[in-house]
Amino acid sequence: MIELRKDYVLNRWVIIAAERKKRPRDFIKPSVAAVQRTCVFCPGNESMTPEEIGRINGPDGKWKIRWFPNLYAAAREEGQKEARTDNTFFTFANAYGSHEVIVETPRHERQLWDFSAAEFKEVLAVYKQRIEQLSQKESVKYAALFKNHGPEGGTSLAHSHTQIMSINIPPPLIEAEVAAYKNYPSCPYCSIITIEKNSFRRCFENNAAVAFTPYASRFNFEIWLFPKRHLRSMSEMTADELAAIADLLQKTLSKLKELNAPYNFVFHYAPDKTNLHFHIELLPRIATWAGFEFNTDIIINSVSPEDAAAFYRGE
Repeated sequence: MIELRKDYVLNRWVIIAAERKKRPRDFIKPSVAAVQRTCVFCPGNESMTPEEIGRINGPDGKWKIRWFPNLYAAAREEGQKEARTDNTFFTFANAYGSHEVIVETPRHERQLWDFSAAEFKEVLAVYKQRIEQLSQKESVKYAALFKNHGPEGGTSLAHSHTQIMSINIPPPLIEAEVAAYKNYPSCPYCSIITIEKNSFRRCFENNAAVAFTPYASRFNFEIWLFPKRHLRSMSEMTADELAAIADLLQKTLSKLKELNAPYNFVFHYAPDKTNLHFHIELLPRIATWAGFEFNTDIIINSVSPEDAAAFYRGE
């Protein structure tokens, strides 16, 4: 059956077209041999990156996580901060903000899906710190944290890294989520979590967090991770909640490793003075969007979220 489904709260639609079912192994991406060149993120090449902002050292005194400005920044703290409109239709400002790279490991061959839950917790703590610090800067409306993995996920460097970009406008998608949130008497996502952790879309759960494939999944094997407690941002998380999210992220990515899947993950949280249930959206980039998607803004997904959840559960 081909089914049209709407997102839980947004006016966003997908077509679930899973009639030609494939087994998960049919989605495995072949490995592509990397071109040998000097990796600027590897130990010994620190002088090849912009000046370091911070690092975490291991017991041996060598760095194990470090972060610094993106050499090819898409936002800088210069120019016009506020948007203005000229001649009715032309609204503009400088992309005022900052753009950083967080290198999560000194080992070139390791990817996040090779990390333990304890290592994930340490990485999440760095993400939390950078979002908090960048969000305190004047004119910053949002600090967007995202990871690109694999060529289809938009990365050009194989060495594992995450990016965070602070910008001077609230992202339209986050604004839409915040606006949709206001249509409900209480947090819709708290209710969604309660339903989905007992549905055919459930994937993983622990004492403080839950992961499920969203009802109107846009991507093959898309999965969302939520803290069970209503938290507006990572800043409100306890150490135990951070560990719980790290545990589920480790389980999720270890399953994606079986497919060698390119992916993105993005963090959604409430901008200042708004409300939204913090969550992580993990978006495998296995399928290619084409003419229908760009013409209609409706996504065709060939893997139902119910089948995707069965894969994550190991069924």
